[in-house]
Amino acid sequence: MSSNHQSSYHGQCLCGAVKYEVDKIGPKMAHCHCSMCRRFHGAAFATFGEAHKKDFRWLKGEKLLKSYLAENGTVRQFCSVCGSSMTFAPANDAGELVEFTLGTLSDPLELRPDAHIYVGSKADWYVIEDGMPQFEEGRDSKRLA
Repeated sequence: MSSNHQSSYHGQCLCGAVKYEVDKIGPKMAHCHCSMCRRFHGAAFATFGEAHKKDFRWLKGEKLLKSYLAENGTVRQFCSVCGSSMTFAPANDAGELVEFTLGTLSDPLELRPDAHIYVGSKADWYVIEDGMPQFEEGRDSKRLA
């Protein structure tokens, strides 16, 4: 295994009751600034990576995951013990991808997020200054910067 590629990545919730492994991440990674992500994470934005379902597996605690179905049809999974946000599924989810919170990774990650999404509803107290593309809503919406 070279220093630039890892054969798999591991992650877990805050308390360690839920653990997962993912073989391949990306290439899309984004900071989501929508009001629901901000509230769910208690932060200016949430950062998600994606993996094909075949490349993602729960190692421990899958039964401890709880789901929150929002009015807009999105589903967020979290650890029922410590509350850590684990996954996100869009309303039109085809079940092919798993979007998971990059903050739960235990291993270093060479890839980096490449966009800010839902900037149209970002926290007014946060200034984006990293030069990455910014989209009003999803990646297919109006580019703001």
